[in-house]
Amino acid sequence: MPLRVECPPGACVCERERLMADPQADKRPLLLTRLQEQKLIERIERVDSYADLQHVQGLICTNLGAELRIAPGPNEVRTVRGIVIVLEERPGLCKKVRQSVPAAVRRRLSERLDIAYAILDAHDLFGPD
Repeated sequence: MPLRVECPPGACVCERERLMADPQADKRPLLLTRLQEQKLIERIERVDSYADLQHVQGLICTNLGAELRIAPGPNEVRTVRGIVIVLEERPGLCKKVRQSVPAAVRRRLSERLDIAYAILDAHDLFGPD
């Protein structure tokens, strides 16, 4: 399996060297090549429902070993910017990926507000039915 190309020195804090040195370490994040990252971003941009978004979250967890957390922020949510989207920091997971995946989710939520409302509803911000 091809591994992700190493980031330039000092540009990333992915701890790739430490991960490669440990034979027991989970190397799944290193399997996310730039091509695979582009495919993941394209998949996120095709999400069409909250259930589909949860499915993508499960795929990320299974394939990368990192959790994609999406939840309303601690303050009032007036726009999509009020929703907190974080890709868990894992050794071997490039800083660029940890930024591009949440950005793609935020773009999709801006395009499909029904998914954003479903996230709010799933966290009981709209109250009981």
